Amino acid sequence: MGLGIAVAFGVRLMLVLLFLPFSALDKILNFRGAVAQARQAVPSNAVATILIVAGVFVEVVMSSAILAGISDRAAAFILSSYCVATALLWKQFWRPGDFWSHPGGQARGLFWDFWKNVALAGGFLLMTFGVTAQSAREAFTHPFASTHPYRLEGSS
Repeated sequence: MGLGIAVAFGVRLMLVLLFLPFSALDKILNFRGAVAQARQAVPSNAVATILIVAGVFVEVVMSSAILAGISDRAAAFILSSYCVATALLWKQFWRPGDFWSHPGGQARGLFWDFWKNVALAGGFLLMTFGVTAQSAREAFTHPFASTHPYRLEGSS
């Protein structure tokens, strides 16, 4: 009984550990640097600041919801969207132009980071929609419902 709950929690923790605590804490402790990085994608300091604050909110609140099992499908969907958005905004491997010409160029690192973000988004979508047609149907029918990750069959 305890092992099942520990595994369920551990898997969820592994999925969100990048965001909570690491990425969120990095944004908080190095706020100016995070805003400077966001400025690479948006023209204004105010918009960059809003993006970083929103990012910290998403990382902390959605990760916490996934760990707690509260509206975890919706939280996983939001984190999936966040991963895709950050890939498209900050992991633009096609921009440096050195992908084929320079094996150690910036584009190669961005390429792998881009696809890691997309893969992580897929993991969150698995949590959102499950692995069967029935679980996907349930996710669409009750998008804010919990998956009840810590409930064992036969217990209330």
